Amino acid sequence: MQAEFVKIYNENPNPREIQRVVDVLRKGGLVIYPTDTVYGLGCDITNTKALERIARIKGIKLEKANWSFICPDLSNLSDYVRQIDTPTFKILKRALPGPYTFILPGNNNLPKAFKNKKTVGIRVPDNTIAKAMVEGLGNPIISTSIRDEDDVIEYTTDPELIFEKWHNLVDMVIDGGYGGNVPSTIIDLSSGEPEVVREGKGTLDIL
Repeated sequence: MQAEFVKIYNENPNPREIQRVVDVLRKGGLVIYPTDTVYGLGCDITNTKALERIARIKGIKLEKANWSFICPDLSNLSDYVRQIDTPTFKILKRALPGPYTFILPGNNNLPKAFKNKKTVGIRVPDNTIAKAMVEGLGNPIISTSIRDEDDVIEYTTDPELIFEKWHNLVDMVIDGGYGGNVPSTIIDLSSGEPEVVREGKGTLDIL
């Protein structure tokens, strides 16, 4: 089955098109979507079958996966994250929405597939399409970047080329314009002391 290819404008996403995306996610579909960094592959975090499909595509076991949760903002952080201290929260407020992934201590409410995880990666991308998708769905979606096999390119930025390569593996590819080719900066805040795991897009002035 070939994926749908949907054009959505980041400045003003069409609610009908966003609803189409949400319907695909609700049915356990896999969607490739734009963020404020590279294009991501995602699904509803509560759908274990969809998560297993992504794990198979990525060639890893689901329990070994370190994927981020895309959230619309910080208001529902306590759904999946243990209580965090004020300095940590201030860093999150300064940085988000933005091109960062923060590793935080997970709590007991994590979806079944992530129950054995002590930490969780949280993303609040500065991208209207991603935000609208998550708000429409009502819970976070998974974010894992779609790397390119070509070591020189690393990340494909053209949605049409992404569709060519992925149309038999996923259910929908969103064309939200050209993506970036620099991934998010990953910062581990799970121990209280910030630790930069990967420097990507986004400055470290927020720390």
